[in-house]
Amino acid sequence: MLLDSIRTQYDSLSKSEKKVALAVLEQPELAIAENITALAKKAEVSEPTVVRFCRAIGFDGWHAFKMKLAQGLALAPGADESPAPEDLATDLVSKICSRSINTLLDLRNSLDANAIEQALQVLARANRIEFYGQGTSGIIAADAQHKFFRSGIPTVAYADPHIHSIAASLLKKGDAVVAISQRGNSIALLRSVQLARSCGADVVILAPSGTPLAELATVLIPIDLHFHTDPYTPISARLAHLVVIDILAVGLALRLSPERRKKMLNAQKALQKIEMQFDSFLR
Repeated sequence: MLLDSIRTQYDSLSKSEKKVALAVLEQPELAIAENITALAKKAEVSEPTVVRFCRAIGFDGWHAFKMKLAQGLALAPGADESPAPEDLATDLVSKICSRSINTLLDLRNSLDANAIEQALQVLARANRIEFYGQGTSGIIAADAQHKFFRSGIPTVAYADPHIHSIAASLLKKGDAVVAISQRGNSIALLRSVQLARSCGADVVILAPSGTPLAELATVLIPIDLHFHTDPYTPISARLAHLVVIDILAVGLALRLSPERRKKMLNAQKALQKIEMQFDSFLR
């Protein structure tokens, strides 16, 4: 939500911009109902300061900020945003897309860029990368392996706890593991990560901070978001984890040597050629 984003960015604002932020956080409904003059008066700042505040948190100006704030409050906790049996298709589109959009906005505002850079350094020097996950996180691990193997680095994904436990015990210094968890407390995943660390492998963790799994990370990428868990809505955590995997995959590709980048492009051309041949066959 936008209010969460304001809280996240609060410390980076100027003294006068913080006054606007506090005024909005205290009475967001008033900011929507009134004009820019009323908000400036409440915050005891000038109207241009309100505009600077809006731009500081990522908007072109007051009207764009006000519109986004209104949309956010419409789907704030306490509003009926859960899919219901009587919902029309338009309701489902609005509710589920809004959840996904808000998840990505929260992720963008909370993701630790330094942690991403450290993780990329670990992955760029790895001789082998293994992805571990279970349940939904196992699906994300498989998606990660699909994206990363094109970089030319040997990669594999395991979702079976017995298999990734055995695999972890065979790792060595110079290898890397990316462990993915939405809760950060899976006993089986904890055991595999402990084995990987004892063998000298680096471990990048995608999990909530403060969890048992997070404590074992060589590099922790904390994903601390509020997720909906009603049975009719895809878990937002999955989307957040997938986007982080995309960021790491693209970041790693950009750090490849010219020779590896060339091989990656050749692999992409080979895939496109096969797809073209298949299309011709179908015709």
